[in-house]
Amino acid sequence: MPTIMPDDLEKISVGLLIGAGVSIHEAKVVSRLSISANLAGHDSHGIIQIPSYIDRVNRGHIVPGAEYEVVKDTPTTTVVDGHWGFGYVVTERLMMQTVEKAKSQNIAAATVYRQSHIGRLAAYPLIAAHAGMIGMITADSGRSSKAVVPFGGREKRLGTNPISIAMPSNLEGPFFLDMATSAVAAGKINLAQARGDSIPSGWIVKEDGKDTTDPNELKNGGAILPLGGDQGHKGYGLSSIVEIFSGILTGLGFGHDPSGRHNDGCFISVFNVSAFRDLKDFKEEVTEFASYLKSSETAPGFKEVLYPGEIEHRNETRQKKEGIFVEDSTWESLKSLADNYNITSKLPF
Repeated sequence: MPTIMPDDLEKISVGLLIGAGVSIHEAKVVSRLSISANLAGHDSHGIIQIPSYIDRVNRGHIVPGAEYEVVKDTPTTTVVDGHWGFGYVVTERLMMQTVEKAKSQNIAAATVYRQSHIGRLAAYPLIAAHAGMIGMITADSGRSSKAVVPFGGREKRLGTNPISIAMPSNLEGPFFLDMATSAVAAGKINLAQARGDSIPSGWIVKEDGKDTTDPNELKNGGAILPLGGDQGHKGYGLSSIVEIFSGILTGLGFGHDPSGRHNDGCFISVFNVSAFRDLKDFKEEVTEFASYLKSSETAPGFKEVLYPGEIEHRNETRQKKEGIFVEDSTWESLKSLADNYNITSKLPF
């Protein structure tokens, strides 16, 4: 079970993607954002995904070099058809364009459809936060396979439907929310399978609707529960709204397409803080707010209170120095791909 320095892991990812026929630019964007997920502690969205992306390229489910088509465009809105390109590349480009529109128009929004998996959601609103703006994104898997039951139901009807919002501040690490509206992201179940770990009770149910701590039950007909436990109607309601923003507003639709082609539809919005109040004052007050939260007396079993996004910043700081843990099964998959492309000696294995 190796621990790999992030720069080396990124080089491996870039090399493998190029070996699969991906352009250097696309390979670098996908690899940078994937490894940033590892650094933040979200290994489910990191290097473990690269073999699956290559498999989708080989099956024609991801189209390297796909057209980035602006279908509709106004001073404040954009609609993009990604033509099944890499979601990382499409969504990063669209977020940057939306930020530019918000600089002149104060508020801007965009939708994108027909693109592949976009990885860790926080990567995109953080672009807005670094530009002194509030960024928001919601994502939905369109009509690809579903994993989440509606509250009170036993059949899978929803994706994990995440949402992320980032705020500008003066904090050392950014203040942001990045969460699935299900009890857990599907990638975390896959990660537990890869590592042979059990999962907490309340994450998934077996095909018969009974609770289980075995992550393998998800692929055996089980399903993920909505966020909230016995108050799961709240997560279910939020997930439904995300589905409308990212699936219906984008034009992807809802339900299940039996072709199984994964796609992410996204809704993006950016708010120029300066249109509402002085940016300097806002950033200072968000920073003070984080300190106010952290000053709370801790509950039993907790050592400290963290502000939203703080744990990811700590993970990144630590792992840039110590390296990123990669489970054996993923490491062997990466080495096998390198052998297939005859590039093992060129990469830092």
